[in-house]
Amino acid sequence: MTSKSKGNRPGIRRVGRTLAFQVLYSTHFLDKENPLDMDTLFDLNPMVVEQESETARAFARDLVRGVSVNLHDIDRTIEEHSQHWKIERIAMVELSILRLSLYEMLFTDIPVKAAINEAIELSKTFGDDKSRSFVNGILDGVAKTRNRN
Repeated sequence: MTSKSKGNRPGIRRVGRTLAFQVLYSTHFLDKENPLDMDTLFDLNPMVVEQESETARAFARDLVRGVSVNLHDIDRTIEEHSQHWKIERIAMVELSILRLSLYEMLFTDIPVKAAINEAIELSKTFGDDKSRSFVNGILDGVAKTRNRN
């Protein structure tokens, strides 16, 4: 089964990932001294508000919550596999995609290949020409390390 449903529309999980990406990306522009709670982040995002599927919105919330809870471990994994790139140097689009995808790879039961594929799709949609290669390189490195352990 593909992530597309009837009428060639994206599936619920892909829509949820896209919403989660958008919320994670938006956090880069927030006042770090006065962070907003997750409900407010979702309520202020027009893409989330306009999404008719409660299932997609709930999935997005679960993803963002998971990234938030595991952010330290996720960022450490990114730095370990980004070939001397500090988190601060990684573009916000790629960093948001990596955080989301690594949460799914490391802390959920989604198949690793599916998580990588979804990350590549997000990078095609929201990133530039180099995003796909950068994201794929880091995620592939994490996957290979996990397979050795």
